[in-house]
Amino acid sequence: MIKSMTGYGKSTLDINEREYQVEIKSVNHRYLDVNIRMPRSISYLEEEVRKIVTTKLRRGKIDIFITFNNNSSEGKDIKINKEIAKIYISELKNLAQEENINANIEVTEISRLPDVLQISNKEDDDKIKEEIKQVVETAIDNLISMRKVEGEKMAADIVERIDKIEEKIDKISTLSTGLIEEYVVKLEDRIKELLKTEDIDKSRLAQEVVIYADKCSIEEEVTRLKSHIVQLKCLLHTNEAVGKQIDFLIQEMNRETNTIGSKANNLEITNSVITIKTRNRRHKRTSSKYRIKKEVVKVCN
Repeated sequence: MIKSMTGYGKSTLDINEREYQVEIKSVNHRYLDVNIRMPRSISYLEEEVRKIVTTKLRRGKIDIFITFNNNSSEGKDIKINKEIAKIYISELKNLAQEENINANIEVTEISRLPDVLQISNKEDDDKIKEEIKQVVETAIDNLISMRKVEGEKMAADIVERIDKIEEKIDKISTLSTGLIEEYVVKLEDRIKELLKTEDIDKSRLAQEVVIYADKCSIEEEVTRLKSHIVQLKCLLHTNEAVGKQIDFLIQEMNRETNTIGSKANNLEITNSVITIKTRNRRHKRTSSKYRIKKEVVKVCN
């Protein structure tokens, strides 16, 4: 089924005192636009995250927020820079002598001075990479699940509207079959009224009828409209991204409907055309808003 481009997904992972959280938000966009915010300490994994997103999503503006807290002692090493510490001590003692103040220097105080304690973090990059991939994939799966739910609701709404449009098209098709006969009767009555005679040139009348029939025939438009509807229903059940195709079909349906309205000189047909255009415009707004697919529909994303 089709998918919406709007969605939200979240995932967390707590393993060996390493804490990960990934939030993903998706809204409509013509193409795939991925924005990633993550801590500098793991920024080297940004490209890996982007690859995961592009393999699972096809369209939408994607915002990804990643937080990472490493409370594990694994891979961490604390060293004291003795040379710098000695310089601090020497300078502090000199200051104490010059100013005649207490020179009782505590080790803990020295350790707080800049660059005395150095913490190196020899993390297992491959391990963190796999854990990040795991939590990102889960968040994306949650996002896709939400998009599926919304896509299913949109598809149901589209099908309902299309079914009602089909009813109007069938009615228009039925009404159009009697347009020529109705026109002949009206034309004969009009000629008799103007000429005040019952003697009518049948050949001339036939020519006018042929010209009118050619101008007002909507059989071709009705056939194309029905074809577009069949294609649209098929697209709703495919496994591909079909938003652009759906948008195109809706535009063509509007075009054919407008042509029918301009050709058919019949009040009931005109009313049916207005109803179709109203439902089709609502459908079009749904398509543009969620991207029915644009992707709205991403059908498969």
